[in-house]
Amino acid sequence: MISTIAIKIINILPDKFAAYISKKVVDIYLKKYANISIEGRENLKGIITPTIFICNHLSNSDGLVLDKALEDIAPTFVAGAKLSNNAVTSIGINIIKTTNIKPNTADKDGLKEIIKLVKQGESLLIFPEGTRSRVGSLIEAKKGIIFIAKMTGAPIVPIGLYGTEKLLPVNKEGDMSSETFSYADVYINIGKQFQLPKRAIEQDKKDYENFSIRYIMKKIAELLPENYRGVYK
Repeated sequence: MISTIAIKIINILPDKFAAYISKKVVDIYLKKYANISIEGRENLKGIITPTIFICNHLSNSDGLVLDKALEDIAPTFVAGAKLSNNAVTSIGINIIKTTNIKPNTADKDGLKEIIKLVKQGESLLIFPEGTRSRVGSLIEAKKGIIFIAKMTGAPIVPIGLYGTEKLLPVNKEGDMSSETFSYADVYINIGKQFQLPKRAIEQDKKDYENFSIRYIMKKIAELLPENYRGVYK
């Protein structure tokens, strides 16, 4: 991986120049290390926009490969605020449109900004699990995605992604700056657009949220090999 010192230098450059250099760096690394295969491109034709893309989360490289796969739509990625503060992950932030949210909190300001973007016509990409899976398969999703989809009325496009856990593995000690690229086959499977299920009259709020989370995460699971489906088998 490019040295931390070089990354820090890039990040003090003017924004446009930093973005240009960052894109060149990312393109070099993806071209060298990632053999990317994409299925389901036809499901992007004629979709209703703005839309919310949802995807499982295995690696800090997920956003980089998805940004390339969805470059014609160029969604804004919902990212944890700490990614902007890390020297390595900030390289990705330089080239990908992002809006920040504070993980594991009731970040009302972050949610308001996300909803505002969609209502202004911006498509989103959200990782509903809220963090990278450390077990290599789907983990329990957060309920924020249900609130966002309900408040915006935007349809949803599921994506199954795997192989990135080998491309840029999670550091077990949590030190993102020490994560390095390795050669890997990466698979992206884009599903069909759908609407959040409507709440049944007899459902209370908690039942509806639990049902809806499982419903949308099953859409992702269906696009993944069985060993990646985790709690949503």
